[in-house]
Amino acid sequence: MNKDQKTSPENINWHSATLTRETPITESYKHTQNVRRFMKLQCGEHFKFNRDFMSWIKNGTPKTLGDVADHWLHQEMTNKK
Repeated sequence: MNKDQKTSPENINWHSATLTRETPITESYKHTQNVRRFMKLQCGEHFKFNRDFMSWIKNGTPKTLGDVADHWLHQEMTNKK
């Protein structure tokens, strides 16, 4: 496997990859413990996945993990009002 294949977004190993706010959500995206750890770092220990949020993540609209974290935080603020 060449370097380009390893770093290709389609080849992200959601279980073990180093995730950043710039990591794109791809068709191969999975809700893994690795993603949960990343989201807890970004959003706080109270972070939880729910069905609507998981559906939004995989709705086909281009986004990054940073967008996902920001959306979750925005939803949390909106729901607390």
